[in-house]
Order: sequence, then C-alpha cells, then structure tokens
Amino acid sequence: MTIKKIDLLKIAVLAAAIATLAGCSTKNYVRTQTAPILDQTSQLNEKTAANNRAIRDTDDRATAGIQKAQGAADAASANAQSAQKAAGEAETAANDAVHRADSLASVVSGLDNYQPIGNLSVTFGFDKAVLTAGDKAQLDTFAATLGTTKSYILEVTGGTDSTGNADYNYALSQRRADAVVQYLATKYAIPAHRFYLIGIGKDKQVADNKTREGRAKNRRVDIRILSNQAKTDSAQGGL
Repeated sequence: MTIKKIDLLKIAVLAAAIATLAGCSTKNYVRTQTAPILDQTSQLNEKTAANNRAIRDTDDRATAGIQKAQGAADAASANAQSAQKAAGEAETAANDAVHRADSLASVVSGLDNYQPIGNLSVTFGFDKAVLTAGDKAQLDTFAATLGTTKSYILEVTGGTDSTGNADYNYALSQRRADAVVQYLATKYAIPAHRFYLIGIGKDKQVADNKTREGRAKNRRVDIRILSNQAKTDSAQGGL
C-alpha cells in the first residue's frame, strides 16, 4: 500500500470518527433542548387533567345543588298547597259551626216550649266511645218512634264515671254523644238542627261512682225526645 492510500485511509477514518462525534453531540444537544419542552408539556397535560377534574367536580356539585334546591322548592310548594287546603277546610268547618250554632240558638231560644216525650240511655265500656251491636239495636228501636213524631229535637247528653282527668272525661263524654248522633243522623237521615248535644263528663252522676256497677251506669249517653207539639195542639184546641 502506498503512502498516498494510507493517508486517504487515515483521513476517511478520521472523518468517520468526527462524524460519529458530531452525531452524538447533536443528539445530546437535541435532548438538552427538548427535555424542558417535554417537561412543560407533561405539566400542561397534568394541569389540563386537573382542570377537567375540577370542572367536572364543580359541575357535579352544581347539579346536586340545583336538584336539592328544586326538591326544596317542590316541598315548599306542596306545603303551601297543604296549608291552603287546611285553611280552606278550617274556614268551612268554622262556617259550619256558625250555622250549627245559629240553628241551636234558634232551638234553645224556644226550649221552654218543649216537653220530653221519650228517652233512652246507652252505656259504654271503660274509656270507650264506640257503639256495640246492642247499643245500635236500642237506638234502632228508639229511632222507630221518630217517624210519627212532629216538631221534635233530640237532647243527647254524654257522661263518664269519676275515673281519670276531668278535661279528658269531658272530651270522652263528647265523643260518646257524637257517636250516638252520628249513628242516628247517618242511618235515619235525621237533620243536624234536630240534635242538641253536650258532653258533661262526670258532672252529672246517675249512680254511685264508688261501686263498679255505679261507674258502669255513669259511662252513658242519655237521649231524650223533646217536642212542642203537645203545647201547640193544646193551644189550638182552646181557640
């Protein structure tokens, strides 16, 4: 091999080495320059993902809040409707009470003209205000006499024995009187203006409360038929 060829070979090897070194340097430079960019990109991706999660979380909370607010609004609307209905029912009940009071007042104003023409007593179990089959049978027999009776009212008085609180007994005696009135009014279509009812609790005893038998008799409802027809007939007969 000639000197010239050897020199050319050296030059070629040297050139290859330089090229290799240059390639490594270029790669190292590229890595040095792109690494921050990749880090920033990764950070941006993480921030974007975090923002997306925050947006979804906010949206979920907003949706839940809207649903809760809607539920509260619906409940408030339902409560308002219930209150309005209750107010209407209370007004109706008050009007009925006024009308009933007016009817009773007109009856009571002429009560002195009425005379008893029949009576019945039904008794109740301890702390009970429900009619038994036997009670209803007695009331049926009693009501049968009303078909031929004119110008009458029914005085219905509820009572209790002496056991228990006075206020409770007043309410219990009223419920007992109401049970009798409800049965007669419903089954025999007796109008409300013919009833004059009151609960007197333990105030009016018909028997001794010291005995079991006496207390049983005091747990009662007394019904009296009062009519002014007899006086009317007498007055007409004297003319």
